[in-house]
Amino acid sequence: MRHFKLWHVPLRIFTGAFILNSGLSKRNADLEDAKRLHQFASRAYPQLADVPADQFVKVLSTTEIALGTALLSPFVKPAVAGAALTAFSGGLLGLYWRTPELHEEDDPRPTQQGIPVAKDSWMFAIGLALMTDALPFGR
Repeated sequence: MRHFKLWHVPLRIFTGAFILNSGLSKRNADLEDAKRLHQFASRAYPQLADVPADQFVKVLSTTEIALGTALLSPFVKPAVAGAALTAFSGGLLGLYWRTPELHEEDDPRPTQQGIPVAKDSWMFAIGLALMTDALPFGR
């Protein structure tokens, strides 16, 4: 079975490069940046509050590097890469929805502050597209 499809290439390259860059930029985050990211995530996901900020950022960085690499790798099946992207971006969308100042009240439309975070909806859609294409009825 052939898994490579030309239309997957731009989705995987640009999304993968974006996520890989994000992970690499967090790799050597200083404690102040780690605390800021940790606090932002902990507001949406209180169970993260007990995780030390530096450990949180290392795990986040490693996750983004692994996901970006998987998307860029032609050896990772599109459905697998899509599932990983969907799960990751789903968590980011949860953060978006659980942070009131990022969207209008009881409305998914982003506020000015939420526009940079709202892009995670595109990553979610790309993940779903890659997974759906692997289904028998998705072709």
